Amino acid sequence: MNTTAPPLTAAEAQALSVPVDRLEGAGGRAGWLEDYVALTKPKIVALVLVTVSVGYLLGARGSANPLYLAAALLGTGLVAASGSVWNQVLECSRDARMRRTARRPLPSGRVAVWKAAIYGSALGVAGLALLLAGPHPVAAAVAALTFVLYAFVYTWLKPVTTLNTAVGAVPGALPPVIGWAAATGGLGIEAWALFLIVFLWQFPHFLAIAWIHREDYARGGHRMLPSVDPLGVLTGRQAAGHALVLVPVGLLPVAIGLAGPVYFLGALGLGLYYLAGALRFWHDVSDATARRLLGASFLYLPAVLLLLLLNPLPA
Repeated sequence: MNTTAPPLTAAEAQALSVPVDRLEGAGGRAGWLEDYVALTKPKIVALVLVTVSVGYLLGARGSANPLYLAAALLGTGLVAASGSVWNQVLECSRDARMRRTARRPLPSGRVAVWKAAIYGSALGVAGLALLLAGPHPVAAAVAALTFVLYAFVYTWLKPVTTLNTAVGAVPGALPPVIGWAAATGGLGIEAWALFLIVFLWQFPHFLAIAWIHREDYARGGHRMLPSVDPLGVLTGRQAAGHALVLVPVGLLPVAIGLAGPVYFLGALGLGLYYLAGALRFWHDVSDATARRLLGASFLYLPAVLLLLLLNPLPA
């Protein structure tokens, strides 16, 4: 079966075109600032900062140093922003072919690729320097690994193999490990428990996104699982399987003495709710069930992280 998405129609290309006054240098200072902020993918950076905060606060166990926490957040945020910029630098040509990304600053021509590369590099160097200046430089090493895996390995694999989702889930799950390392200087079992929760959470979340935007991803040349699974059988099974494994993994913080009974009950309920959404998606793979699964994913992770902060166990 041919899964190649149809090219943009003339009307769609016209709708995605950028007005002359939004080309590089023509939008004024406000437009320039907006574009450079957009390059950092602020929503992704915000999620990174939340998970870093949780990792740090759990690692500090009630003795958090506000200055060290601020340095960890700022440093990691800059590195995450750098990774997002470099991801778009390397994907510029593919982004130009997709409806959902064609109007981003680089493919639209509002920011030059070489300027974005310099900008992204400066953000990354500043962030790593800040983390290295902290009391626990191991956090900088994990942040550097996160950057390389996301900006270069994951980005390179997206048009090559459907396994890109699994590879991309690794840097996506490392921010709480950065936070834990910034607080403790080590990478104990608690940090890896947090890693596993975020790692597994991403699969149903991103598989739902990949299904909803399957034609657009194919148009851009990205090899997502739905591109080789037009009926959604494998996509639904993968989403349900990872959600199933997440149920017991979500309870690991209790088993290792990181969280208490309130967390146990909440995480169990949330895990079963997320699993129900994934099973429904597997049973009836459609845009509607994918959107409901996506909604469940947006509930699961923030709620689990909040429960970890509300019901931690003392060291």
